[in-house]
Amino acid sequence: MATKNGPLLLAYGRDPYFDGWPDTLQLNNGNPHLQQAMIGELERIADQCKGVRYDMAMLVLSEVFERTWGIRPDLFWPKATGSVRRQHPGFLVIAEVYWDMEWTLQQQGFDYAYDKRLYDRLREQRARPVREHLGADMAYQNKLARFLENHDEPRAASTFAPKVHAAAAVLTFLSPGLRFFHQGQFAGRRTRISPHLVRAPEEAVDGVLAQFHELLLAVLRQPLVRDGNWSLLECVPVRADNTTSDNFIAFRWVPAPHEWMFVAVNYSPQQSQCFMRAPFAELAGRTVRLQDRLSPAVYDRPGEDLRARGLFLDVPPWGYHVFDAMD
Repeated sequence: MATKNGPLLLAYGRDPYFDGWPDTLQLNNGNPHLQQAMIGELERIADQCKGVRYDMAMLVLSEVFERTWGIRPDLFWPKATGSVRRQHPGFLVIAEVYWDMEWTLQQQGFDYAYDKRLYDRLREQRARPVREHLGADMAYQNKLARFLENHDEPRAASTFAPKVHAAAAVLTFLSPGLRFFHQGQFAGRRTRISPHLVRAPEEAVDGVLAQFHELLLAVLRQPLVRDGNWSLLECVPVRADNTTSDNFIAFRWVPAPHEWMFVAVNYSPQQSQCFMRAPFAELAGRTVRLQDRLSPAVYDRPGEDLRARGLFLDVPPWGYHVFDAMD
């Protein structure tokens, strides 16, 4: 574009792999004055709210910007997040991020980064990759934003079959990190809409999904899933010729002595059995009551048995338990 100050190059915002987005205009993050102006804008926003989500936050990373535009800017995010927190110490910044750059953005000042990897593995409907992902270091996991849908992804109710949907939700939202929900998700909305449209078709509430989310949210309101300690649990075969224990993903929350929450999900399309290990010395000599928070089931089990061989589970396809355990 010709201007009185000479030619002006305008470009759509884009990432290195696809054409530009026609509703955006690219800013030159290689310009130090532009970076300062953007930090000032962030500080202005922080005067009005408690946090922001940055769309495609990794595009501003120096190496990504250089690969896209041939210009290597100074580091931006450490300056931006540091500056806003000096004025607003509790301000939250969340990164929409892909390409395995979650840890990089966490290290550059983001409180949370999208966990697209967990979402993708849940869509593949195989337990082992999900379990391996949840085995990552807690310093990393505690700063991930877990989700089953957002404005860029299809609606969860249209992506997952009903039983798979519930199992995936138990795994996603009872894992550590930020629980990230989308408008209409609890009601089972199926139509994905553009955020630019700002309206949506009328849809009937999915009563089964709404009831499930009501129960799940009641569990999430418990302090132990915010303040407790989380860890994966081992699931072992019930006998040598039964390999279905590999279909389980199990973990526990421990908020206080003699109080636990055990979560076990058979993330597979087949009936599966296992012993879920519960190697806690405190269980010895006690009778432990297991009350399922997502069903009416209640079981009493000798603590010594739980400690010695684990909790026997025989769970239908895509089945799950969320046990409050107390003596």
